[in-house]
Amino acid sequence: MSMGNLDQLYRSVIMDHYKNPRNKGQIDDGTLTVDLNNPTCGDSIRLTMNVKDDIIEDAKFDGEGCSISMSSASMMTETVKGQTVERALEMSQQFSNMMLGEDYEITEDMGDIEALSGVSQFPARIKCATLAWKALEKGTENEEE
Repeated sequence: MSMGNLDQLYRSVIMDHYKNPRNKGQIDDGTLTVDLNNPTCGDSIRLTMNVKDDIIEDAKFDGEGCSISMSSASMMTETVKGQTVERALEMSQQFSNMMLGEDYEITEDMGDIEALSGVSQFPARIKCATLAWKALEKGTENEEE
């Protein structure tokens, strides 16, 4: 792997979210709590959210893992706060499409997540980037019913 690819992968936005994570911690009285881990590399996350009237009022994460998984969790929690569950799941689908190299649309309300687009070139890291989003999907699948 060339240094150019590594530089692209670890762009400053990713490292900023990793070193200065947004929404790190947990919501003690959160309406949803999801624990997920990626056994491939040992990343683990606990996502807590407050969902009221189909709006994600707050989202926080805790856990440990590589810069990709933790920065993705930081970006995801920042992005979904204030969104409807339906919109958050649409964002998750677009993020997944981006990771899989499929057609995707990143809109302005999705914040910094496009900084992770380079991860799609490294298949072993895709699970790292999608871990927080999978936790969101798992936690909200019951909310939609």
